[in-house]
Amino acid sequence: MNFSQKIKQQEFWNNVLKVAIPFFLIVTLFSLFFNSWKAIFAGDWAVVSEINFDAGKWKIFWGTKVVICFIYGMYVTNKNMK
Repeated sequence: MNFSQKIKQQEFWNNVLKVAIPFFLIVTLFSLFFNSWKAIFAGDWAVVSEINFDAGKWKIFWGTKVVICFIYGMYVTNKNMK
């Protein structure tokens, strides 16, 4: 079955979400710890917000993760679904 036939099935999209959501959570946590681990362990949430979310940075922070996780979910689901 080719990709265009798979995306028409409800099972495909359910599997994409099953892959993409946990991957999204892992990527988000890893990114937060990588970018501002000192502030997280110090409990300084204002600094975490300033580093990752203030001044429009939240668009890039969340946007890239959503797109990457969605593409990854589609790739893995397409690869594993017969």
